[in-house]
Amino acid sequence: RIATEIQIPFTVGGGIRKLEDVERLLRAGADKVSINSAALDNPSLISAVASEFGSQCLVVAIDSKENNGKHKAFKQAGKTETVWESLDWAKEVASLGAGEILLTAIDYDGSKDGFCCDLTRLVSESISIPLVASGGAGTKEHFLEVFEKGKADAALAASVFHFGTLPVVDLKVYLAEHGIPIRI
Repeated sequence: RIATEIQIPFTVGGGIRKLEDVERLLRAGADKVSINSAALDNPSLISAVASEFGSQCLVVAIDSKENNGKHKAFKQAGKTETVWESLDWAKEVASLGAGEILLTAIDYDGSKDGFCCDLTRLVSESISIPLVASGGAGTKEHFLEVFEKGKADAALAASVFHFGTLPVVDLKVYLAEHGIPIRI
Protein backbone atom coordinates (compact mmCIF):
# COMPACT_ATOMS: atom_id res chain seq x y z
CA ARG A 1 0.00 0.00 0.00
CA ILE A 2 2.89 2.37 0.69
CA ALA A 3 4.19 2.01 -2.87
CA THR A 4 0.89 3.27 -4.24
CA GLU A 5 0.84 6.32 -1.96
CA ILE A 6 4.37 7.75 -2.10
CA GLN A 7 6.55 8.92 -4.95
CA ILE A 8 10.00 8.27 -3.41
CA PRO A 9 12.10 5.11 -3.19
CA PHE A 10 11.80 3.22 0.07
CA THR A 11 13.49 0.35 1.87
CA VAL A 12 11.74 -2.33 3.93
CA GLY A 13 13.35 -4.23 6.77
CA GLY A 14 12.32 -6.53 9.56
CA GLY A 15 11.55 -10.24 9.51
CA ILE A 16 13.26 -10.91 6.18
CA ARG A 17 14.80 -14.37 6.44
CA LYS A 18 14.76 -15.94 2.98
CA LEU A 19 14.75 -15.18 -0.74
CA GLU A 20 10.98 -15.55 -0.92
CA ASP A 21 10.59 -12.71 1.62
CA VAL A 22 12.77 -10.46 -0.54
CA GLU A 23 10.88 -11.34 -3.71
CA ARG A 24 7.51 -10.70 -2.07
CA LEU A 25 8.59 -7.24 -0.83
CA LEU A 26 10.18 -6.19 -4.12
CA ARG A 27 7.10 -7.32 -6.07
CA ALA A 28 4.94 -5.33 -3.65
CA GLY A 29 6.84 -2.14 -4.54
CA ALA A 30 9.80 -1.84 -2.16
CA ASP A 31 12.91 -0.51 -3.89
CA LYS A 32 15.29 -2.16 -1.43
CA VAL A 33 15.25 -4.57 1.47
CA SER A 34 17.30 -4.34 4.64
CA ILE A 35 18.51 -7.33 6.63
CA ASN A 36 20.48 -7.61 9.85
CA SER A 37 19.86 -10.62 12.10
CA ALA A 38 19.18 -12.93 9.17
CA ALA A 39 22.49 -11.93 7.58
CA LEU A 40 24.38 -12.56 10.81
CA ASP A 41 22.64 -15.93 11.26
CA ASN A 42 23.13 -16.91 7.61
CA PRO A 43 25.73 -14.81 5.74
CA SER A 44 25.09 -16.78 2.54
CA LEU A 45 21.70 -15.01 2.37
CA ILE A 46 23.59 -11.85 1.35
CA SER A 47 25.14 -13.56 -1.66
CA ALA A 48 21.88 -15.27 -2.55
CA VAL A 49 19.91 -12.00 -2.54
CA ALA A 50 22.63 -10.21 -4.52
CA SER A 51 22.75 -13.00 -7.06
CA GLU A 52 18.99 -13.32 -7.46
CA PHE A 53 17.91 -9.67 -7.33
CA GLY A 54 21.11 -7.59 -7.60
CA SER A 55 23.24 -5.85 -5.00
CA GLN A 56 21.46 -2.54 -5.64
CA CYS A 57 18.40 -3.72 -3.73
CA LEU A 58 20.18 -5.07 -0.65
CA VAL A 59 21.03 -3.03 2.43
CA VAL A 60 22.74 -4.81 5.29
CA ALA A 61 22.07 -3.07 8.58
CA ILE A 62 24.81 -3.23 11.18
CA ASP A 63 23.82 -2.36 14.73
CA SER A 64 27.10 -1.56 16.47
CA LYS A 65 27.81 -1.10 20.14
CA GLU A 66 31.08 -0.51 21.94
CA ASN A 67 32.06 -3.26 24.36
CA ASN A 68 35.45 -3.32 26.09
CA GLY A 69 36.90 -0.87 23.58
CA LYS A 70 35.68 -2.80 20.53
CA HIS A 71 32.72 -2.02 18.32
CA LYS A 72 30.70 -5.23 18.09
CA ALA A 73 27.87 -6.15 15.71
CA PHE A 74 24.57 -6.89 17.41
CA LYS A 75 21.44 -8.63 16.20
CA GLN A 76 17.81 -8.91 17.31
CA ALA A 77 17.28 -5.13 17.41
CA GLY A 78 20.50 -4.55 19.34
CA LYS A 79 19.78 -7.11 22.05
CA THR A 80 22.28 -9.85 21.21
CA GLU A 81 26.01 -9.36 20.77
CA THR A 82 27.67 -11.42 18.05
CA VAL A 83 31.24 -12.62 17.58
CA TRP A 84 31.76 -10.07 14.80
CA GLU A 85 33.56 -6.78 15.27
CA SER A 86 31.58 -4.18 13.34
CA LEU A 87 34.41 -3.26 10.96
CA ASP A 88 35.13 -6.89 10.09
CA TRP A 89 31.44 -7.60 9.56
CA ALA A 90 31.13 -4.55 7.28
CA LYS A 91 34.02 -5.79 5.15
CA GLU A 92 32.46 -9.26 5.03
CA VAL A 93 29.00 -8.09 3.95
CA ALA A 94 30.55 -5.87 1.28
CA SER A 95 32.53 -8.83 -0.07
CA LEU A 96 29.40 -11.01 -0.08
CA GLY A 97 27.52 -8.60 -2.34
CA ALA A 98 25.61 -6.11 -0.18
CA GLY A 99 24.75 -2.94 -2.08
CA GLU A 100 25.04 -0.64 0.92
CA ILE A 101 25.44 -0.66 4.68
CA LEU A 102 23.25 1.06 7.24
CA LEU A 103 25.53 1.54 10.26
CA THR A 104 23.71 2.38 13.50
CA ALA A 105 25.81 3.31 16.53
CA ILE A 106 23.54 1.96 19.26
CA ASP A 107 25.33 3.93 21.98
CA TYR A 108 24.53 7.17 20.13
CA ASP A 109 21.03 6.33 18.93
CA GLY A 110 18.44 8.72 20.34
CA SER A 111 21.05 10.84 22.12
CA LYS A 112 20.85 13.81 19.73
CA ASP A 113 24.52 14.41 20.64
CA GLY A 114 25.91 13.65 17.18
CA PHE A 115 26.86 10.63 15.10
CA CYS A 116 29.72 8.26 15.94
CA CYS A 117 32.00 9.80 13.32
CA ASP A 118 35.10 7.81 14.25
CA LEU A 119 33.41 4.44 13.66
CA THR A 120 31.62 5.77 10.59
CA ARG A 121 34.88 6.93 9.01
CA LEU A 122 36.67 3.69 9.89
CA VAL A 123 33.99 1.62 8.18
CA SER A 124 33.47 4.00 5.25
CA GLU A 125 37.17 4.06 4.39
CA SER A 126 37.33 0.25 4.54
CA ILE A 127 34.53 -0.60 2.11
CA SER A 128 33.70 0.31 -1.47
CA ILE A 129 29.91 0.41 -1.12
CA PRO A 130 27.78 3.29 0.18
CA LEU A 131 27.50 3.76 3.93
CA VAL A 132 24.47 5.30 5.64
CA ALA A 133 25.21 6.61 9.15
CA SER A 134 22.56 6.34 11.83
CA GLY A 135 22.30 7.17 15.50
CA GLY A 136 22.77 10.47 17.28
CA ALA A 137 21.45 13.19 14.96
CA GLY A 138 20.34 16.26 16.84
CA THR A 139 21.42 19.31 14.83
CA LYS A 140 22.22 20.23 11.26
CA GLU A 141 25.88 20.53 12.31
CA HIS A 142 25.84 16.84 13.25
CA PHE A 143 24.90 15.98 9.67
CA LEU A 144 27.68 18.12 8.24
CA GLU A 145 30.15 16.48 10.62
CA VAL A 146 29.15 12.94 9.67
CA PHE A 147 29.62 13.77 5.98
CA GLU A 148 32.91 15.61 6.41
CA LYS A 149 34.57 13.85 9.35
CA GLY A 150 32.71 10.53 9.20
CA LYS A 151 32.89 10.19 5.39
CA ALA A 152 29.32 8.87 5.29
CA ASP A 153 27.55 8.71 1.94
CA ALA A 154 24.18 9.36 3.58
CA ALA A 155 22.79 9.95 7.06
CA LEU A 156 19.59 8.80 8.68
CA ALA A 157 17.58 10.45 11.43
CA ALA A 158 14.16 9.98 12.88
CA SER A 159 13.00 12.05 15.86
CA VAL A 160 14.46 15.37 14.69
CA PHE A 161 12.27 15.06 11.60
CA HIS A 162 9.22 13.36 13.13
CA PHE A 163 8.84 15.99 15.84
CA GLY A 164 9.75 18.95 13.63
CA THR A 165 12.91 19.84 15.56
CA LEU A 166 14.83 20.10 12.30
CA PRO A 167 12.85 20.79 9.13
CA VAL A 168 14.18 18.73 6.21
CA VAL A 169 14.32 21.71 3.86
CA ASP A 170 16.40 23.70 6.37
CA LEU A 171 18.86 20.83 6.69
CA LYS A 172 19.14 20.47 2.92
CA VAL A 173 19.82 24.18 2.43
CA TYR A 174 22.41 24.17 5.23
CA LEU A 175 24.24 21.17 3.77
CA ALA A 176 24.19 22.63 0.26
CA GLU A 177 25.59 25.91 1.61
CA HIS A 178 28.45 23.91 3.12
CA GLY A 179 29.33 22.08 -0.09
CA ILE A 180 27.51 18.79 0.50
CA PRO A 181 25.87 17.66 -2.77
CA ILE A 182 22.17 17.33 -2.08
CA ARG A 183 18.89 17.77 -3.94
CA ILE A 184 16.78 20.59 -2.57
